[in-house]
Amino acid sequence: MTNSLYISTTATGSGKALVALGIIDLILRKTNKVAFFQPIVLDCSQGHRDEDIDLILNYFKLEQTYEEAFGLCYDEVKDLLVQQKFDEIIEKIIKKFKNLENKYDFILCEGSDYLQENSAFEFELNTEIAKNLGHPILILGNAYHRSIEDALSPILISCDTYQDKGCKVIGIIINQAEEEKTEELRKTLTKIFPPQEYALGVIPHNAKLSSPRVAEIAQQLEAKVLYGQHRLDSLASNFLVVAMQMQNALERLKEDSLIITPWDRGDVIIGMLQAHQSANYPQLAGIVLTAGHNLNPSIARLIEGLPDPLPILSVTTDTYTTAERVHNVRTTLTSTDYDKINLSLQLFHSNINLDRLEAQIRTLRTQGITPKMFTYNLVQQAKAQKRHIVLAEGTEPRILQAATVLIEQDIVDLTLLGQPDEIAMVIKKHGITLDLDRLQIINPVASPHFESYVQLLYEARKAKGMNLDLARDYAQDVSYFGTLMVYRGDADGMVSGAVHTTQHTIRPALQIIKTKPDCAIVSSVFFMCLEDRVLVYGDCAVNPDPSAEELAEIALSSAETAQKFGIEPRIALLSYSSGQSGQGEDVEKVRQATKIAREKRPDWKLEGPIQYDAAVDEEVAAQKMPGSEVAGQATVFIFPDLNTGNNTYKAVQRETKALAIGPILQGLKKPVNDLSRGCTVPDIINTVVITAIQSQSF
Repeated sequence: MTNSLYISTTATGSGKALVALGIIDLILRKTNKVAFFQPIVLDCSQGHRDEDIDLILNYFKLEQTYEEAFGLCYDEVKDLLVQQKFDEIIEKIIKKFKNLENKYDFILCEGSDYLQENSAFEFELNTEIAKNLGHPILILGNAYHRSIEDALSPILISCDTYQDKGCKVIGIIINQAEEEKTEELRKTLTKIFPPQEYALGVIPHNAKLSSPRVAEIAQQLEAKVLYGQHRLDSLASNFLVVAMQMQNALERLKEDSLIITPWDRGDVIIGMLQAHQSANYPQLAGIVLTAGHNLNPSIARLIEGLPDPLPILSVTTDTYTTAERVHNVRTTLTSTDYDKINLSLQLFHSNINLDRLEAQIRTLRTQGITPKMFTYNLVQQAKAQKRHIVLAEGTEPRILQAATVLIEQDIVDLTLLGQPDEIAMVIKKHGITLDLDRLQIINPVASPHFESYVQLLYEARKAKGMNLDLARDYAQDVSYFGTLMVYRGDADGMVSGAVHTTQHTIRPALQIIKTKPDCAIVSSVFFMCLEDRVLVYGDCAVNPDPSAEELAEIALSSAETAQKFGIEPRIALLSYSSGQSGQGEDVEKVRQATKIAREKRPDWKLEGPIQYDAAVDEEVAAQKMPGSEVAGQATVFIFPDLNTGNNTYKAVQRETKALAIGPILQGLKKPVNDLSRGCTVPDIINTVVITAIQSQSF
């Protein structure tokens, strides 16, 4: 029977999305066959999609369709109730659920959030649904602006009601607890519910999670965006109505404040723009102009001349009404809110008894290694021996966003290369929450080590015609400077390539760090995280047309990389024919490479030449290469040339929606890794984590 869990809330705004994110994240470490289900969604009107369903499906890239993720629309429920067909409601929901149950190992069910007027009926409906689906229950309470008694009372009622219905309650979570009440809530909760029987947790309130984006404010106020369209993702943590003198308003400014002021207060508009740019005042989220008139032309001209103005919104309502509406803006999590999602996961994992929760959910049988499991294991491996990684492109926003996650999760120590003022400006411009006190920033030319690095580069390259002046010029380049840091031991590894070419990243490493004694070339692999396993593809990024000797070396290096990351190497050297069936220069190269590799590592399982289908499919393998230890179960795939490898990895990635991590460079004495210029923030994080793990072997 499929494992499942039902999240039942005691009040609206309890933060189900945070808990759902945490549970799905936890379960994906055991199985990738996970689904999300809401028995009832509020709105099914054309174009409307439930926010929590979209968040979970898109962020975790679950394979189910949106239509599979819910049972009925609320309007359908009301129509059936009018016809006194309550049983039909339950039957329709069960039917939709059973369709999922046949496909997945675990289903997380999310109850309704009491957004309609009849909350008593909704609660009764939730209990009936949970009872009929046979789900164990996780009760989620809301402590925000509530006394301890008021926070616990609905939880106790819910628990009693579910147990009276024959449902098993396995856990209690209280969300949004104010700091001064958190510890007392924990103590009281453990007195009422024995920790050895229930998974318990008290999650503290976090203002950032409840802060709306300026874009949400603009949408819900039906505001016109006058300026700052590119900054609409900024969070508004505080709201300040300014009708006072500017000097008094300045004293009340807080970080990420949204200023609400009448359209004709030019002094306030100018003053707030200056305050935002001043190092002596907090960063602001934006300005809302009330009463709907056009800006004074002089003020408009001034703003249009600014390089990076704040978001400025215009509404037709008066100041009082606008302030009230802003206060009531409802914020939601979306799958691209990486900062909020990361924070949500941290809050969940650090405040819930995860061991008890996992024990309460029946142990899942792991089938292969899933992408989530693989990346989770990578992070744990990197944390086990923390390393220092230098990010050469410190002014690139994606690098800074990745650095935020890496630092907040304490995965690695980081150095960013670039001018500190420029990095700070990029952080402010893009609303990145990176804590610069927790990492090192180095401007290469201003570094006290610069001249020693120049000398180091000169000594390493003087035999190739390098002089001191040329070395000084090269050392100013971030890729050379970062490589020199790694070479001298001032960093354990380097990652670059988000805005530079592969050659720009690799050339300094080849010239300075150089290859291992037993490696003649540098090559690369991709970790291809498929639905039920992780494969290694090499070389898909560096060597255009390797010789037989080079191909053998790529195979052995790739196998060593696979083994280092917990993948048993079964190596397939690919060609257009299998075994002895093919003839020609290309297939002969692969045959010779296989022979060389076997002579060097007779203890490893190698096969080649072999076709891709024979390498991955057991039935094809039985026909084409019976008795092979590799055919049908290969884990390391070696392509004969870059053209084949690069196209194959991209085709597999696109057609199977596999997570491709790489390229990961191998063969260097110390790790340097290259990013694709189209890399995403998660790509950067994965590459840094792998670089850190590589450096643990040096």
